[in-house]
Amino acid sequence: MIPRRMEEFLQERLPERTWEDRLVHQDGMCTMEFSSVDVDRLARLGIEQDQLGPNLVVCMWDEESSLGIGGYLVVDNLAMGKPAVGGIRMLPDITPGVVFNLSRCMTLKNAAADLPFGGGKVGIVAERSLTPEEHTEVIRRFAHLLYRYRDVFIPGPDVGTSDMDMKTIAIESGLDNVISKPAEMGGSCVDQIGAAAGGMVIALETLIRELPRMEVLPQFSNVQIPKRISVIVQGFGAVGAHVARDVCERMPGAQVIGISDALGYLYEEGGLPIETLYNMREERNQVTRSYFNEVLLSDHWGVSRIKYSSAPNDLLRESAFCMMPSSPIANYLDVDKSTQPSMTIDRMGEWIVIIEGANTYSPEKSRKTARARMEREVYRNRGILIATDYLVNSGGVIFAVQERLIKTPPELRIPDELLGNAQEIEVWLKEHRKELKELANKRRQAAGKKREEVIKRNMHELVELLILDSDLLPCEAAERISIQRVTKRERDRAAREIMIDIPVIKNTGTLQEAAMLLIEAGSSLLAVVSSDGKLVGVITEWDITRAASMKSEEDLPIGQIMSFPVITVRPTDSFVDVIKKLEHSEITAMPVVEGDDVLGMVNADILAKKSLLGLLQSQVG
Repeated sequence: MIPRRMEEFLQERLPERTWEDRLVHQDGMCTMEFSSVDVDRLARLGIEQDQLGPNLVVCMWDEESSLGIGGYLVVDNLAMGKPAVGGIRMLPDITPGVVFNLSRCMTLKNAAADLPFGGGKVGIVAERSLTPEEHTEVIRRFAHLLYRYRDVFIPGPDVGTSDMDMKTIAIESGLDNVISKPAEMGGSCVDQIGAAAGGMVIALETLIRELPRMEVLPQFSNVQIPKRISVIVQGFGAVGAHVARDVCERMPGAQVIGISDALGYLYEEGGLPIETLYNMREERNQVTRSYFNEVLLSDHWGVSRIKYSSAPNDLLRESAFCMMPSSPIANYLDVDKSTQPSMTIDRMGEWIVIIEGANTYSPEKSRKTARARMEREVYRNRGILIATDYLVNSGGVIFAVQERLIKTPPELRIPDELLGNAQEIEVWLKEHRKELKELANKRRQAAGKKREEVIKRNMHELVELLILDSDLLPCEAAERISIQRVTKRERDRAAREIMIDIPVIKNTGTLQEAAMLLIEAGSSLLAVVSSDGKLVGVITEWDITRAASMKSEEDLPIGQIMSFPVITVRPTDSFVDVIKKLEHSEITAMPVVEGDDVLGMVNADILAKKSLLGLLQSQVG
């Protein structure tokens, strides 16, 4: 059964007549796919398509469950590599447009972290009132919806889901089809270790060292690093709580002086009892009001100087060296109150650095315009350096993808016959506990080194770009950093990475056999080989059409209609070389050949990526 809110949204945005040709029913699952050519339908879904993506949008739901299980998958861009990786966000009002925005952030985040994966995201439409058992059932059945897309997308946790939900998916789909699993599965358990938060603290440490270089810019000419680093954290949740604790642990002398959650904020200029608040948060979701009721109200002698307010957004009126937005609120600051930001700039506190833990980026033109407007005031006029979200909060994905980069040995993969049987898998996991724990430790160590390297490099490059171009805004510099990564990856890709299968026919075949093979394979090119497998020619749709126009016999030998000599590429030829050869030869497809072996083909689809390459090159100047 499709979730009610999802059904209402689709019926409003896509009249039923526009669905019918896309609905696929299989094994109780229903999917509806849209690609980059479906510009109008994507626009109806709230997705503003551009030259980067999206690559694939899928509306999917479970027709057999009475719970109403469904949601959206968006694979934005695969330029950095395949599959895409990204989290599963589970909220009642999630829409394709929101999922697309998040998937674009993953494209830029994975690129900034120089990870060989594309960007994607999933949104499950689910009410917050689900029982724990219902929640697990939604995740379990949604895993089957995602399974058919495992070649292009691998999920991890996000808002509304956790590492334990990833364990549920692994039980259904296998260890290699999900990331950020618990350590008992050899996973990185991103939630438990606060991987994203650690990256934000590394960013803060790095920017403290980099800031003096920015004195060459007028707005930073008087910047001073205080002896005591103070931090306020908007959103004391899964990321924010770890940020606060990590600041206190990693940076001796630094203090977290303000935190907020949905029920209010706490502030103390001399520093908050973060360890106490962190432990309290482990027991309950919200801590500010609980701390007020249980601790501050009993302070009859007024010893504590901690201030509590029931207006959480007012935390952003307090001053500190660094402000870290870490709640799922994209619009935390704006000049214009009509956009309903957490705080307007005229009322904000005084800060020197903003490090964004929350996902604030959006490809929507209106939101990019609003972002630039905010940064012109905050960065250019007030001298506050902003570290854009995907440059600093990539710690989670860096840790999670080690589960793909450091392969699971065959002997530590759950046997196929056990998949879906949670009880038997628990027994299997216990039998392999030691080996899986060692694998988890190996992955975490590699991830820690990678995170340190990536975040430090990104902060250095951010400052470098801003110094070199005084007109550049931090959001523009951040985008340029990610674009440079994608450009380099595209240039470095070899033909073997972008080729697809090519149908093959012996040179003794007939015109009719060639025509049927082209149709069955859905290909634009057919490789003709000799009896010993050597490439002797190719047949294109044009060759078939020309032969038919001449009323050739169906049993005409294909040697009489094939094209030769054949223009080919080697598997090691670069992406750019492939494009140049296609354009120079004025052809739409050619085989990839190594020696006498035909390995595959590149076709006109690669030309679509040329526009991407041109876009990337134009943006890096």
